[in-house]
Amino acid sequence: MTILDTIRGPRDLKALTEAELGELAAEIREFLVHAVARTGGHLGPNLGVVELSIALHRVFDSPVDRLVWDTGHQTYVHKLLTGRQDFSKLRGKGGLSGYPSREESEHDIVENSHASTALGWADGLAKARQVRGERGHVVAVIGDGALTGGMAWEALNNIAAAKDRPLIIVVNDNERSYAPTIGGLADHLATLRTTDGYERFLAWGKDVLQRTPVVGQPLYESLHGAKKGFKDAFAPQGMFEDLGLKYVGPIDGHDMGAVESALRRAKRFHGPVLVHCLTEKGRGYEPALADDADRFHTVGVMDPLTCEPLTPAIAPTWTSVFGDEIVRIGAEREDVVALTAAMLEPVGLKKFAEAYPDRMWDVGIAEQHAAVSAAGLATGGLHPVVAVYATFLNRAFDQLLMDVALHRSGVTFVLDRAGVTGVDGASHNGMWDLSILQVVPGLRIAAPRDADQLRAQLREAVAVTTRRRCSGSPRSPWAPRSPRSAGSAAWTCCCGTRTPTYCSFAVGVMAPVCLQAAELLRARGLRCTVVDPRWVKPVDAELPGLAARHRVVAVVEDNSRAAGVGAAVELALGDAEVDVPVRRFGIPEQFLAHAKRGEVLADLGLTPVEIAGRISATLAVKESAGEPGPGKEHSA
Repeated sequence: MTILDTIRGPRDLKALTEAELGELAAEIREFLVHAVARTGGHLGPNLGVVELSIALHRVFDSPVDRLVWDTGHQTYVHKLLTGRQDFSKLRGKGGLSGYPSREESEHDIVENSHASTALGWADGLAKARQVRGERGHVVAVIGDGALTGGMAWEALNNIAAAKDRPLIIVVNDNERSYAPTIGGLADHLATLRTTDGYERFLAWGKDVLQRTPVVGQPLYESLHGAKKGFKDAFAPQGMFEDLGLKYVGPIDGHDMGAVESALRRAKRFHGPVLVHCLTEKGRGYEPALADDADRFHTVGVMDPLTCEPLTPAIAPTWTSVFGDEIVRIGAEREDVVALTAAMLEPVGLKKFAEAYPDRMWDVGIAEQHAAVSAAGLATGGLHPVVAVYATFLNRAFDQLLMDVALHRSGVTFVLDRAGVTGVDGASHNGMWDLSILQVVPGLRIAAPRDADQLRAQLREAVAVTTRRRCSGSPRSPWAPRSPRSAGSAAWTCCCGTRTPTYCSFAVGVMAPVCLQAAELLRARGLRCTVVDPRWVKPVDAELPGLAARHRVVAVVEDNSRAAGVGAAVELALGDAEVDVPVRRFGIPEQFLAHAKRGEVLADLGLTPVEIAGRISATLAVKESAGEPGPGKEHSA
């Protein structure tokens, strides 16, 4: 039996010896490599926080002490230490989430895996404890990448204002978010990492003074708590202390004793404390350390020894299709520039950055800034393309509305991971963009059905906004969206020449599902039209006339049914006084559990069989009410 096998909760860590703790850390890393290789998941970040996670659970008493993680993809070790060691279905249906989950454990406080939120949560939790007179500590663990987000600094400003409210901030500084962290804060943290004269001096002083009878230990403690002016001669941590935060560090995040010592000092302080820990993403796994791109931030199913993927080769992904096409556009158009928010490689902009480094900006985890900066770039005569995950664009809605759309800025937002993404769970599904963006005046939204259409519609977005700028007429933002999966093959569809029974409005990648449903209904003698709208906002002006020639209109989208494309189509038909019922197929107003995309769609009824059955039932009801029966012709 391994030491890890004996850990059923954080209390089991307290009695372990220093040697046993070292063994446990090695066992955890071996477990992670083999377990994540079987399922896929976030490997590099978790290999880097093994000692830090152990130290946190040895010093604090979760869940009485509240541990808040930002972001949650670094909590695999936390799960192991809190009794969750069955990783056989990690991120799979019925298995452990890849992020904290309140359903799994009382030790998980915050489920949202969007970055830069932990400090705000911790501020609220600490205030609640103070108001209620409760004992216990609140600890927020935040990565250096998440500190590039504005929300983190808003929270720091409030945390520092309450000098008598205990709250501990642990900065897990591995120089990376997905890729190396960028920006002024990153430069400051790098200075703290490399300016180690003060820590070396204290280490020497500790050795000398602690051997000095009577006055040695008090003198050492006084020196360690010396005034800022003295400390700044050795390390420029003044930025944090100027905010009003007690600063401890930098600490070697893989020296468990040093981390525990720092955390215990912070625990005794009756105010906000920042503990700066230096960690290494991918620690202990040579293939991860050799990966300069992202240190195995996320891996698929693979051989843990060779790191070769064990899943069949697939068609080019939507992300790679976009990445290649934007490079070609960049070669043709010197005014095209690109921005992303700490997602350079995941959204497909790495090749563009390599080809045109002076026209590419990674703004860090700062989607709001990306949108406003893009508005400035557009006003300055360039055409910015902002590539983000669809779920992360939610964070920049006000900026898209007031800074981009209100100013008629010609910005193209490319939304990656749109629709149901699956294994990363509720917060990563891009299932709200078609609803949220419906209310933005002037915005056009594209829903490509296949890779060829993604290329074409991306070019349309860039070309149209440029023509408008040259003609002097107002511009508007555009937003093509695409899913996480492999790009589908090109296909075509057409309307029937005679009046079909129903019209299926297929939004983007739901087109193949609609075609298959049409085939099932054809076998039942029902004629149908399958329409690819291409641009789903605004609704095509010809749609009401087309709908009027059918008995039922079905709108199929992998977005929330509330205020989505279906709702927009229904509104357009009503405005045109076309009295044809609209059946909306989409995602109900709920947060979706993690599972494979296909499993999620099946659970939601977004399958050909389910859609065909519901349409058939609707037509049967209309027929029983005395309306003409279905025809016998199909075209799709």
